[in-house]
Amino acid sequence: MKILFAGGGTGGHLYPAIALAEALDTRAEIRFAGSADRLERTIVPGAGYALDTVCARPLKRSLSPELFATVWANAIGIVQAMRLLARFSPDVIVATGGYVCFPVVAAAKLLRLAGKLHARISLLEPNAVPGLTNRLLEPLVDEVWVAFPRREQRGKYLHTGVPVRRSILRSVNRVEAARRLGLDPSRRTVLAIGGSQGARSVNEAVAALVTRRQLPPDWQVLHVSGRRDYAYMQAEERDVFEGNAVVLVPYLEDMGDAYAVCDAAVARAGASTLAELAAVGVPSVLVPYPFASEDHQTANAREFESRGAAAVLADRDLNADSLWWTLRSVMEPARLAQMRDAARSLAGRDAIAAILARIDALSGRKSAA
Repeated sequence: MKILFAGGGTGGHLYPAIALAEALDTRAEIRFAGSADRLERTIVPGAGYALDTVCARPLKRSLSPELFATVWANAIGIVQAMRLLARFSPDVIVATGGYVCFPVVAAAKLLRLAGKLHARISLLEPNAVPGLTNRLLEPLVDEVWVAFPRREQRGKYLHTGVPVRRSILRSVNRVEAARRLGLDPSRRTVLAIGGSQGARSVNEAVAALVTRRQLPPDWQVLHVSGRRDYAYMQAEERDVFEGNAVVLVPYLEDMGDAYAVCDAAVARAGASTLAELAAVGVPSVLVPYPFASEDHQTANAREFESRGAAAVLADRDLNADSLWWTLRSVMEPARLAQMRDAARSLAGRDAIAAILARIDALSGRKSAA
């Protein structure tokens, strides 16, 4: 069986695909299609998989001077994707999000119409509200796998959940994880996640919190700033408030230790992060990225808030004071226990098993149209 994963730009588009690739293991020959200048350029080869790059640009919602360049770039990408698909001849194509999916799925559909490709095409929709690219692709694919139940969950729409990497799910000893990270296993731990690219407003609020406020003596903070903001955060957190325990790192390839030791997380509301928080049952303070397409991160965060798994802070309201009072409320032992149960309930099903079953079914009935 041959599987082509298409997607990239953010960890939320890449890590679910890597989780599926890990689960397929030796059962399939796997390749990834992505952009040459986005996150997948390093993450996919680092995970041990081959990456083919195609040209792509974000789709536009209105006429603009950049429209011609967008059309031209994606047209080139479609031709490149056609060559890749003809050479690799996958049985199943799994698009996991990002604008690079458009030329790949469009090329696959064109080749199928011409009778040159028989692969089935699926789309993983990890967000509560689909973005423009995924909305345009939904009519072109055979199945849409959704993270949250949707009213139109019938026919091609299947509720599968979002896959999570094996390293996140493995059992980790809290004491050993804390020592590997330079933390005290006896303290309550706040994990602040700036993200792989860095979330500036989250990082600045965390830095202000640990340098201007005295945290309770049994608290500590693990601040994962992202590589982009790491030097800036080092400068900001040079004078941590006396008595506060803070560990700052630029990035963690394996978040398993961080999740094992933390009692609550402060994070954006990207789909991959939320899937991981649910899978390991971590309560959270979510700060949705305000410029995400269709404001989908706010919709994601509200799903978690409505189930009692998270508190939500709007980015415009985020500062050291608002973060402090929100964390004080969340870190109450009784509320933490309730939020842990609520987070685990959102993980719901075994997303990997559900999707692997669909891949097996799709590979057994290739299409000619």
